[in-house]
Amino acid sequence: MATWDSAVLPAREQFGYWHEVICQAFVPLTPHRTLDEEGFVAKVETHRLAELNRARLRSRPQRTDHGPREVARTDDGWYFVNLQLRGRCITTVRGTTTVVEEGQLVVVDTAEPYFFTLDRPWQMLSYRLPHALLDGPLGGRRPALGRPVDASGPGAVVTALMTALWPLDEETPGSADLTHSFASAVAAAASGPDDEAAGPTRAAVLAHARAHLGGDLSVQAVCRRFAISPRTPHTLFADADESFAATVRRLRLERCATLLAEPGGTATVTSVAAAHGFDDPTSFSRAFRRHFGVSPREMRGR
Repeated sequence: MATWDSAVLPAREQFGYWHEVICQAFVPLTPHRTLDEEGFVAKVETHRLAELNRARLRSRPQRTDHGPREVARTDDGWYFVNLQLRGRCITTVRGTTTVVEEGQLVVVDTAEPYFFTLDRPWQMLSYRLPHALLDGPLGGRRPALGRPVDASGPGAVVTALMTALWPLDEETPGSADLTHSFASAVAAAASGPDDEAAGPTRAAVLAHARAHLGGDLSVQAVCRRFAISPRTPHTLFADADESFAATVRRLRLERCATLLAEPGGTATVTSVAAAHGFDDPTSFSRAFRRHFGVSPREMRGR
């Protein structure tokens, strides 16, 4: 196993070392600082299993770009399957931004630009597999890139496999079969546009909601977006812990809490609430306190 740990270096050298490490361990990437601090503690561990390159990463908040210049410098075509273990990854692919929360998966393609913003300390498992390994199980379809996948159904299988495969030695018997099983599970979880024609999954609706928390997320608006009947959102969330409307409300409250807790934030409580669908400040404060146990102003004080 190869390990890179910036903590062993002087603080002034840590970020430059991190820049070199991620390009060496993965593909061309350009990281950017997002916090005004001298040091940058980060760690990467990688090891192979047949055609898979497995990596476990953790670091301070940052922004990472695999833009057009980085794509041009990438020699081979790879998919990355990232499992968010801690924190979240704000992911932009093909002009669409989604939020990959803790416990969710996302697939990106090194042949296309993608951009990650990790706005808090984070940790993830990242498995790199060649195009050819995944293209077979996909049967000519393209995976849905940049879309969060919940750890349920096919996503639960991928999550379990990533966790189980991580500690295996490179010489594990049957490693080629294991990697092909993993690719088949990823193909099932990362359903592409051809599958969506039959109707959106709950994960697709959630991804849309997370990307548009400041917009119109009424049942009518979502139905227009996916060309579905008003009954479909209710059906998709029938076996979930929350209804579609309750899920949207919770996601909006959590986004408001994140913004209010940001150090140096200047937006007023009222403006943050209004930007996320809460037009009545009193109702917002009441809902916020019920959910978090503190008022919005107390959250800002923290």
